[in-house]
Amino acid sequence: MVGVGRMGANMARRLKECGASVTVVHDVNQAAAQALAGELGCVAAESPADVTPLADVILTVVTDDRAMKAIFHGGLLRGAKGRLFINCATVSPETHVSVERRAARAGARSLEACMASSITQARQGTLYLMCGGTPEAFEQARPLLEKLSSSMRHIGPAGRAAQVKALVNMVMNINTAALAEGLGLGAALGIDLTLLREVFAQTGADSRVLKTDGEDMQNRDHACFFSAAHAAKDSGIALGLARICHLRLPLASATKKQYDRMVEAGLGEWDKSGIAELVFPGRHGAAVEPSGTPPLA
Repeated sequence: MVGVGRMGANMARRLKECGASVTVVHDVNQAAAQALAGELGCVAAESPADVTPLADVILTVVTDDRAMKAIFHGGLLRGAKGRLFINCATVSPETHVSVERRAARAGARSLEACMASSITQARQGTLYLMCGGTPEAFEQARPLLEKLSSSMRHIGPAGRAAQVKALVNMVMNINTAALAEGLGLGAALGIDLTLLREVFAQTGADSRVLKTDGEDMQNRDHACFFSAAHAAKDSGIALGLARICHLRLPLASATKKQYDRMVEAGLGEWDKSGIAELVFPGRHGAAVEPSGTPPLA
């Protein structure tokens, strides 16, 4: 397992519990890798090049395109012949295509397995996975991915699943921003927000985001399950695809600007529900997280 942050670490724990042989972990945060290795009884590799000789299947869950390129250019493909790489991070479709080509030249297979779920699902093995790559790579990965997911599907060739995942997160982020504005306006009008959320849930304002983020927005509980920084990144991936298609997406653009504001204010590691702090009356400029995060600028 390369990348043992919130998602990767819990995926590794799940695989271990399911009887998989987790032999090696790696992360740029060596302390996190060593702690997880001690927990799972495996090796904490110091570099990507030290990972591949110790495993037949390598899962990667890294932050962004830059991190993905760093590990695959940094030795992960050394001695990769016959290996399978399952890449679970949300990165650009172009990066997934590039990784597949590099893996093929090294005599290995690569599959993108984009996750539309969060930390709880990673720990419980109930991820929803969208996979892109060759049918052969998908079938080879299936037994392992079944331990991690409640549902998965093969979307198409390399890059296609990443496109779909970008659209999923773009729409989710827009929904989150819209919910924050609806609840924020409700608060400004003096409407009881518990009542308002109940009404939303029975009408066309209902959404998955209402269930996951509505109460947190109301209670200012922004413990991170999906960070504002990742929301900004993923909306940016979707907007990049829109530019290629010569499409203007004003809602996606406005949403990205809101998440960019959070990142610029040093709140990128807040949960995406923290976007409510930008619109709720009395919060902008005075929002302080219990952990001591500085106020919004």
